[in-house]
Amino acid sequence: MDIVVYVHGKGGSAEEAGHYRAFFPAAEVLGLDYKTFTPWETGNEIRKTVRDIDKKHDNVVLIANSIGAFFSMCGGIDAYVKQAYFISPVVDMEKLIRNMMQWAQVTEADLKEQGVIHTAFGEDLSWEYLSYVREHPLNWTVPTEILYGGQDNLTDYATMQVFAKAHDANLTVMEAGEHWFHTEEQMKFLDDWLERVK
Repeated sequence: MDIVVYVHGKGGSAEEAGHYRAFFPAAEVLGLDYKTFTPWETGNEIRKTVRDIDKKHDNVVLIANSIGAFFSMCGGIDAYVKQAYFISPVVDMEKLIRNMMQWAQVTEADLKEQGVIHTAFGEDLSWEYLSYVREHPLNWTVPTEILYGGQDNLTDYATMQVFAKAHDANLTVMEAGEHWFHTEEQMKFLDDWLERVK
């Protein structure tokens, strides 16, 4: 039997997995509720879970949202996953961190010296996190379908195109889509996309 593993984004929850059950009626659908929030810890957490799941199921399908996709790619789970569906994935974390540093007017020297800097927009900037991302470039070999919102404020279209091309992923764009697909129109687009590409 197949299993679908859903990895949520920031502020999301494992319960969101329920939305995808209708698309995979013959499979078990599991929401992964990770407890850590760094690529090294969360990647390990996801890898352990997916590795254990793979022993009990014929095929593992991954649906991952936003930073959940980034964490999944950090987990080294390629050997266990047959197919992946990414919704608004974070695909260049170093660039995103550098952008956030610009927004917060934080220099690299500041961050290295202080280690962690809290920002007015609620994100903590971490030198350890930035260093890890630089030292561990993403290596992702799973066949992947990507849904991207043209109004995504975290990842620009050119960056998403570069990732898709480098990883042979199919890229679908909803021009009126945002990073967070949540309106009725956006969710219908998401549902139609998944029904079409799965």
